[in-house]
Amino acid sequence: MRKILALALLLATAASPPPAAQPALDTRAIAETRYGNDAPWYEGRIPFLETSDPKIDAVYYYRWGLFRAHQRDLGKQGYITTEFADDVGWQREPFASLNDASGFHIAEGRWLNDRRFTDDYVNFMYEGGNDRHFTDHMADSVWGRYLVDGDREALLRHLQTMRHVYRLWDEKFDFDKGLYFVEPLLDATEYTVSSIDASGGKDGFTGGDAFRPSVNSYMFANARALSRMAEMADDTAMAKEYAARADALKARVLADLWNPQLEHFIDRHQKPTDFVKYWQPIRNRELVGYLPWMFDLVPDDAKYAKAWAHLTNPQSLAGKAGMRTVEQNYEYYMRQYRYLGPDPECQWNGPIWPYQTTQVLTGMANLLDHYEEHGPVTRADWMHMLRQYTQLHYQGDKLDLEEDYHPETGRPIVGLDRSHHYFHSGYIDLILTGLVGIRPRADDVLEVNPLLPGKDGLDWFRVERVPYHGHEVAVTWDADGSRYGKGRGLAVFVDGAEVARRADLGRIEVPVARKGNAAIVREENLAVQLVRSGWPRASASSGTDAEKLHDAVDGRAWFYPELPNGWDSDASGKPQWYALDFGKAVTLGSAELAFFADAARFAAPRKVTVEVWRDGRWQAVGTPVVPLANGVTRVTWPAVEAERLRVNMVPAKGRAIRLAEVKAFAK
Repeated sequence: MRKILALALLLATAASPPPAAQPALDTRAIAETRYGNDAPWYEGRIPFLETSDPKIDAVYYYRWGLFRAHQRDLGKQGYITTEFADDVGWQREPFASLNDASGFHIAEGRWLNDRRFTDDYVNFMYEGGNDRHFTDHMADSVWGRYLVDGDREALLRHLQTMRHVYRLWDEKFDFDKGLYFVEPLLDATEYTVSSIDASGGKDGFTGGDAFRPSVNSYMFANARALSRMAEMADDTAMAKEYAARADALKARVLADLWNPQLEHFIDRHQKPTDFVKYWQPIRNRELVGYLPWMFDLVPDDAKYAKAWAHLTNPQSLAGKAGMRTVEQNYEYYMRQYRYLGPDPECQWNGPIWPYQTTQVLTGMANLLDHYEEHGPVTRADWMHMLRQYTQLHYQGDKLDLEEDYHPETGRPIVGLDRSHHYFHSGYIDLILTGLVGIRPRADDVLEVNPLLPGKDGLDWFRVERVPYHGHEVAVTWDADGSRYGKGRGLAVFVDGAEVARRADLGRIEVPVARKGNAAIVREENLAVQLVRSGWPRASASSGTDAEKLHDAVDGRAWFYPELPNGWDSDASGKPQWYALDFGKAVTLGSAELAFFADAARFAAPRKVTVEVWRDGRWQAVGTPVVPLANGVTRVTWPAVEAERLRVNMVPAKGRAIRLAEVKAFAK
């Protein structure tokens, strides 16, 4: 372990603070500027950031908005995180969950000060929610959450289920070769080299089963995590078993998936066809070959570091706008095979995918942080690629992350309705662990090592309210001392107190004894209707389409105009109502109402009154309120027993009402 630097060695000569010093961020003002009426959701939950790059700042806050929009309230089962904001045909019903993106969801959510969302999601996944429809590295992600929150009980809660899930993957294990194989489609990467070539270039949506760097890296990381958890749980036998599994997988990946001729980790075909043979290596490099670095599977050896040359080579994987998923000299590079009507569908034969871009940037950050052999890549390369990725979030001057992009133009390829604000990638974790350089650890040490290059990096940044082992951490970088007026250099703060400083960019390690986390507060939303034919049942004064009625109680709330969601009234100007029948008496003491508004058709009501059905009539509870537009309005009253609830609304003149979501609680 690196020697912990003494505070005395980290102190730099500080300049006198100028009058305009900004020692802390105005988090309330930032939240209101970024999120408007929805600011209260973020203000107490997220770490706040500012940098000298306004686009990085904008995308950072957009990504927290994306996380928020993808929280689905299941009621008694708590929250899960979705991949698509609205329904797709291959999701797990009736929850709209998909396990392939879980690693990104947990990596982002672990940085929230409110631990409920990620905790609920992990519980859901290990209490029957993970159907293994796709490959994933969930066990490793749960370990990654522990590195941030230090919660031993939450880490070990599902250990036996994790082991069971791991063993179920034996069905995709070739015991002769000692490697896992998977159909690329079930690796969430259709139309790869292995699947296209297995069809002779005719298709590639299905088929092409292969021993892939992805699934084997995931299973290596999961085995390593299970070994570490078992050791903490004093299960020596399990710890040894899974350490041995991880070691064996690592050996096989290095021996069999490393291609000396291509100097890259590659697939080998597992299922022979008329066009490919068993164990035959694929013929081109793919971006997936960098995934072993994401999990530190690769030794610190110049032999392997050479692979990173392909990432910066315009003739190989480096597109003008970002990372190609396969080299441009591949025979079927960017050939569009699949359409939904006239629109192109998802393919992995060249397009940029935020999904794999995140994985490669994570692996590259590992390489630059703690490998001696970096190959040809530098921090400047990492920063350049992070900025390319940042730019992909923009559609003109509007933020809207989509599924995949053209590697030369950076324009979206798929562009389907489902593609808007897509959440199968990460960004917040890249900023906090890479750019800011907080490297979470299992021991009682806070380690910070920003990956900023000396040139074309950032002149300054500050991040606040970062949870770490029960503490609140802040990190400041000020190249010349002029931004924050506390002296030039890098400074680290724990619970408001400066604990370390150095005058240049570099690694800081300070001891931080862990504390207990704040208790998770949960309240159950009684108004969720996951099964459309179940309870509660909705009715309304107008806009009685069954799907629209359901949208207001589906546990999902966002305010994106590209993704309509909620119950819509007519625009008659008459008073409107939306009612829920719970099918039985329930205790009701409050409701949350989320109204969408735009500049043309929809506006929040001018007044709202909540009623409950008691003693054979509707009775008002609480007091009338003027609700927020594109935010959440809470209405409370002394708790009562009732079977039905109704929201009465007076519309704004000439505008319809869109009730994005209604929630009901006992208190």
